[in-house]
Amino acid sequence: MNAGNVATTVIIADDHPLFREALSLALTRVLGPARIIEAGDMSELQRAADANPDADLVLLDLHMPGVQGFSALVYLRAHHPELPVCVISAHNSQSVIGRALDHGAAAFIHKSAPIDEIRAALQTVLAGDLWQPADGDAGQVAAPDELEIAERISELTPQQFRVLMMVAEGMLNKQIAYDLEISEATVKAHMTAIFRKLGVTNRTQAVLMAGHLAVDPPTAPPTG
Repeated sequence: MNAGNVATTVIIADDHPLFREALSLALTRVLGPARIIEAGDMSELQRAADANPDADLVLLDLHMPGVQGFSALVYLRAHHPELPVCVISAHNSQSVIGRALDHGAAAFIHKSAPIDEIRAALQTVLAGDLWQPADGDAGQVAAPDELEIAERISELTPQQFRVLMMVAEGMLNKQIAYDLEISEATVKAHMTAIFRKLGVTNRTQAVLMAGHLAVDPPTAPPTG
């Protein structure tokens, strides 16, 4: 973590290059010279987090390729628990704010927040505390079944997580194998492990469970 005069290292995870650039400029105003690492999708975020274990902060959008809503937050909290994650989103409902905090976000920042609010949030988190908007305290918002699903998904390995997100996007085993440069047999082995860890028996049930971490989750109860 950052100490002394060492530049703060921040990972910005957002699929819009122009917003990443704007946020980088805002960070420079707030933090001074900072080392910025950009990620435009979940696979880039995984690589950035793995390659920078001493990063000080992640600024995470809830909508990126390879992500189901809060799933990236759940992944980071499971695999990089020492890395504070600030969700920065265009959503501003108390429900979304509360769910983000319930899933382990250190802060929730609206994309339209003024620079003084961004500064307050980042300084609070970098000091080791939690921050939320003044009107964002709604107590626990995430339903118990959603938290249980998050706990199961957090047990997936990084590769199993990627496979599950690809399945949730409707990709077939052949497509997943091609994109990940692995065999279809390996994909099937990952799927078997995913089913076991999630407590389901088929792809449809696995997709439904992942869907409960979406910003707008399905209304049907999870299967499995």
